[in-house]
Amino acid sequence: MTEPLIERSSALRQLRRLGKAMTTPLLPDDYLALVNPLWSQRELRGRVEKVVPETENAATLVIRPGWGWTFDHAPGQYIGIGVEIDGRFHWRSYSLSSVPLVEGKTVSITVKAMPEGFLSDHLVNGLEPGTIVRLAAPQGDFTVPDPPPEKMLFLVGGSGITPVMSILRTLDRRDSIPDAVLVYSARNEDDMMFVHELRVLALRYASFTFYERFTDADGILTPDQLDDVCPDWADRTTWACGPAGMLDAFTQHYETYGLAERIHVERFTLAAAGGSAAGGEVTFGVGGPTVDVDGATTLLEAGEKAGVNMLFGCRMGICHTCDVPLASGRVRDLRSGDEHGEPGEYIQTCISVAAGDCTLSL
Repeated sequence: MTEPLIERSSALRQLRRLGKAMTTPLLPDDYLALVNPLWSQRELRGRVEKVVPETENAATLVIRPGWGWTFDHAPGQYIGIGVEIDGRFHWRSYSLSSVPLVEGKTVSITVKAMPEGFLSDHLVNGLEPGTIVRLAAPQGDFTVPDPPPEKMLFLVGGSGITPVMSILRTLDRRDSIPDAVLVYSARNEDDMMFVHELRVLALRYASFTFYERFTDADGILTPDQLDDVCPDWADRTTWACGPAGMLDAFTQHYETYGLAERIHVERFTLAAAGGSAAGGEVTFGVGGPTVDVDGATTLLEAGEKAGVNMLFGCRMGICHTCDVPLASGRVRDLRSGDEHGEPGEYIQTCISVAAGDCTLSL
């Protein structure tokens, strides 16, 4: 028996699906998504076009943003990306490694899978091209002025190369890399992201010096070795990004020499104060879900795990996008160790933990 025409035609099946949707109570965004999943009035969305391996445990995600996105981000900034896993969105922030305002209308982030990083491992090893993700607009001040300083120094460790790649690629696109030195440390050559591209840049520009350091063989670069790799470091404007210990050491070094204003630092992890909080039951909104949270899990992370739609930006206590009023109870600031408990006081959920039972006004 011949199949009905409507089942044999994909075009007619799509038309029937749209017709059914038009008779069902939906929001405007639902109708837009039927036409194009990147169209949304409520949120920024993007589609993963490619996942390009960079090293054994790192990959570049090429993303095509949808409506509402502007491509004029500053080199060195980061974006938020939300990925749905098992019915729940998981959010993290990653530096853009792409150049602003490029043809093709895509942006790129480069992610290193970390042993403790559930989402980073999924992005590198489990994300399929075509996946629709949520996006947060570019933020951050780890940027280079225009025009750039005459003499620049980049101190980079591990995945800290990602925002610096956006900066260097932008300068290369303008054919105007100034006197710049990049000191890049990785465990070994196989673990060094973009190493071949950086070597080509060093050959192309006499003004660009690329110093490779492999910590498995040479150990971690310390501030007292800076004179050996860049003798005129004190005369250069510096951008540093990498592990917390490295950044702490070089920040202290610059402060010792009275050059604190010359170093710009980008941290991927929160520099927490010592001590711990008690934890407790956290209620997200009066009458909202209540969960038991330990004294090390931030309120932002706890809310996300509970399925609460938590606003965030930097996840580092810088941008204040995550601020919410405290309805009751006490919380502890992970950076300073200070406790807060004034009802109505705005707290940063990305750097605050429960110091007993508390309720947030959402």
